[in-house]
Amino acid sequence: MTDAVGTRLREIRKARGKSLAVISGLAGISPSYLSRLESGDRALDRRSLIAALADALDVAPSEITGASLTAPQQASEDRALSELRPTLLAVSMGEPRGRIQPVDQLQARVDEILTAQRQCDYAAVGAQLPDLVRDLHQTLNAGRDGRELLRMLVLTHVQVTQAWLGDIGAPLDLSWQAVTLAQRAAERLDEPPYTAVCAFGTAFGLLGAGGFDLAARALAAADPGTATDESTQVSGMLTLTSSLVLAAQRDEAGRRAALDAATDLARHTGEGNAFDFGFGPSNVGVWRMSVALEAGEHAEAAKIAETVDVDALPSPTRRSAYYREYGRALARLPKQRDEAVLMLRRAEQISPARIHRHPFMRSVLAELLTKAKRDAIGRELRGMAYRSGLHV
Repeated sequence: MTDAVGTRLREIRKARGKSLAVISGLAGISPSYLSRLESGDRALDRRSLIAALADALDVAPSEITGASLTAPQQASEDRALSELRPTLLAVSMGEPRGRIQPVDQLQARVDEILTAQRQCDYAAVGAQLPDLVRDLHQTLNAGRDGRELLRMLVLTHVQVTQAWLGDIGAPLDLSWQAVTLAQRAAERLDEPPYTAVCAFGTAFGLLGAGGFDLAARALAAADPGTATDESTQVSGMLTLTSSLVLAAQRDEAGRRAALDAATDLARHTGEGNAFDFGFGPSNVGVWRMSVALEAGEHAEAAKIAETVDVDALPSPTRRSAYYREYGRALARLPKQRDEAVLMLRRAEQISPARIHRHPFMRSVLAELLTKAKRDAIGRELRGMAYRSGLHV
């Protein structure tokens, strides 16, 4: 069985007229491993490997990962996406055509949509986001309480617009539009913590496009400091993001040093939620799992998972990430298929889109399907695969 990512990879390679041996050599893997990636027997779930294959094939990474397929129950999110696209374009052109509202009303709406995003209520976010974006920008253009509005815009575009677009599997260009709008607001505001929030969003946008060096530079340029508890939490998030970038760059010493630094900061802050990041010891544990997976260390990621206090994670968003990453790790370990499927199922129950629409997860599910049995776990697996748009 093949998944969409593997199929696209094979189609691109054949269109380029390149052999398995040539492309695998350029990407630094074996021809047999590349063949297994193309057939879906191995999951293509590391940014560094996607970037290496894209370089070997002379295409953008998004050409390989592509857009996620639509799960039947996500039609409302697709409708919201079709409304958000022209909204972002209109705002970028300086014509938001929204309503001018009092700042306190807009703040209440921002708080509400941030909560919905944390709760993985993507239908609610999609329903509210286009109008909120238009109204925030329209009110800013009218000259009302500019600094408060700029703060709201940075937080909304990074922690809601970009995050929601990523979670529902939207095209990367839309996510980058959100980041660009956040950058404009952060530059006008010129406050280190908000500049750092924007750097986080910028780095994630660049990571998705394979721009690891640019992501590293964006993170290095931001310095919120550690003078307050809030700024320390933001510094911790930038350090965690740096560790993921370094893992994608295959810098083992650098990623471990960054993770150790983030762990030390989390000891000082405890569990927090400054700027909606949810930074703290438990979240650092989830990030350690993600970084280990990016480095291809699946057993290490599973080991870390056993140390994370899931109940201390600050939101459903982070709990879904924990179960998803734990499932990804177990899927590659011997005799752990059943437990891997159960972890992925828990993640799906919290946040279906994070399983159905993420190209990494679709690849993992396709790999697990090659070993599916006619038992209860197999049924759970095939159900998730079907809901993710895979052929079962």
